[in-house]
Amino acid sequence: MFKFFPHTEEEVREMLKVAGVNSLEELYADVPESIRFNGEYDIPEAKSELEVRQLLEHFGLLNDQLISFAGAGVYDHYIPAAVPNIISRSEFLTSYTPYQAEISQGTLHYIFEFQSMMAELTGMEISNASMYDGSTATAEAAAMAMVSGKKCTKVLASRTIDPKTLRVVETYAKYQGFDIELIDEKDGVTDREDMRRRLNEGGVAGVILQAPNYYGIVEDYTGFADDIHEKKALMIMNSVAADLAVLRTPGEWGADIAVGDGQSLGIPMSFGGAYVGYLCCSEKLIRKMPGRIVGMTHDSNGKRAFVLTLQAREQHIRRQKATSNICSNQSLMALNATIYMSLMGKEGLKEAAELSYAGAHYLCDELVKTGHFKPAYNQPFFNEFCVKYDGDVDALQNRCIAAGYLAGVKIDDHTLMLAVTEKRQKNEIDELVELMKEDVK
Repeated sequence: MFKFFPHTEEEVREMLKVAGVNSLEELYADVPESIRFNGEYDIPEAKSELEVRQLLEHFGLLNDQLISFAGAGVYDHYIPAAVPNIISRSEFLTSYTPYQAEISQGTLHYIFEFQSMMAELTGMEISNASMYDGSTATAEAAAMAMVSGKKCTKVLASRTIDPKTLRVVETYAKYQGFDIELIDEKDGVTDREDMRRRLNEGGVAGVILQAPNYYGIVEDYTGFADDIHEKKALMIMNSVAADLAVLRTPGEWGADIAVGDGQSLGIPMSFGGAYVGYLCCSEKLIRKMPGRIVGMTHDSNGKRAFVLTLQAREQHIRRQKATSNICSNQSLMALNATIYMSLMGKEGLKEAAELSYAGAHYLCDELVKTGHFKPAYNQPFFNEFCVKYDGDVDALQNRCIAAGYLAGVKIDDHTLMLAVTEKRQKNEIDELVELMKEDVK
């Protein structure tokens, strides 16, 4: 037997005896010989730890390390050096669901702090933990609205929300038996009159909006909550978490549920994940929330302690009646976000957001000055914006990539969406503009 197998030969023989077979090979007797692999596996020789690290570093260097001016939900933010060191501490570093409070105080503590910070950041009363990402959190909010609504068959979603998020919501809706209807957009923002018309048709459980929206536009949602609540529906608002440090919060807009992705809170881009979602809501919806809520109490000696205050029993016992069966502990990334927010503080988050805003507006102005670009929408934006280009967008992006710059996200054949964070220096912005101002037809 190989040393890395956990069982002794005697234990294997005993298990085979119980299974009623004489050898491990007999377990595969039903697999036709014609499709079995009988050769030698192409596995390299054993390597030392140093050699493995060098090999992985080599693979990593094969990726193009570009200066990113792309966003669309994933942003290149500054991450304090202390973050990866703190999250690796033994009392924190676990993905195990903290059912046993007495041995899970570290995990329960940071989940409690994450909830507290997200509730304050969103302006909502309640926050949970264990959302996988912003898209699934939005879909969970839609399911919450359906459970809360009576005789409702559909959820409305603005066409200005991220298409990736919309596809996930539509998948959830398909298999949970409700419909998603799209609200028209007008000049890059949600068409309020079309929303009102669809609400008047009845059967609407909730309305999903995004702030800033997919195009980076900061929409004015004044009065939207009144329209939605008048028809007994819930207002769901998706936001990039870091933007809420300076923008009006979902709570201030009158939202019932606030959702989004926490990647902007110090989580590396990591080629697409893993990230973390957040879901906050008003107190009246607390028992409709997926996931779990950690609370603070005191033990018999009067010492502060953390516990699982609320978790839907349907997730464990009556699963067929559950709003959601999100049960696994997606909290390592929540810990990352919590440490980041703790180190940055309110003023640090605000400063990073303001630098991002200033950089984006500077880049937009400089591009317009070239004569090759014009704003795609006459709307206010934060740190992300769309421009129309008079040339070949693909050729432009390829030239920028060759020079080490990821020049935004292509929206269509003539529209480019660019994002700026506090990491982008003025000289980087100026160099990008120089690359983009040359004629590329």
